[in-house]
Amino acid sequence: MTTQLTADDARQSLNAHVAAKGAEIRAKYGPAIGWETLLRILDDRSCVRYPCEIAFDAASLQPEEFAHPVPQGAHPEDGFTLFVHPIFEAEREQLAVLVFYQLVAVNYGEFASPDDAITFGAAALGLTEDDYYRTVCELADRLPQ
Repeated sequence: MTTQLTADDARQSLNAHVAAKGAEIRAKYGPAIGWETLLRILDDRSCVRYPCEIAFDAASLQPEEFAHPVPQGAHPEDGFTLFVHPIFEAEREQLAVLVFYQLVAVNYGEFASPDDAITFGAAALGLTEDDYYRTVCELADRLPQ
């Protein structure tokens, strides 16, 4: 007898995977993840599946969007540019909060949900999901209206 996996099973499996990947990052690079450490994480293919660079540029962002990854080519292997709103350039020590939220889109594409982003970021930074989400919101609230 074959057991069929449901869409909910797949979501739960992905969420468990992103939690484990976040915990691996914290164990390898934590507990404090500042700018220099974040750059090392972005270069580590065991943490970030595809090449990813940060650009402080709002031109590719939607209104009220703090960051967004954009493919650099037709294939994920070509890499991504993670555009981050320039108001955060002066706050590089807190940038990991915003970058981790976006990294699930780089690593898992359209399969990743906002819940997965919260789970991943919280695990990587050693926060509860509520505290991580609250911090993301507080940073995003700094965006110009």
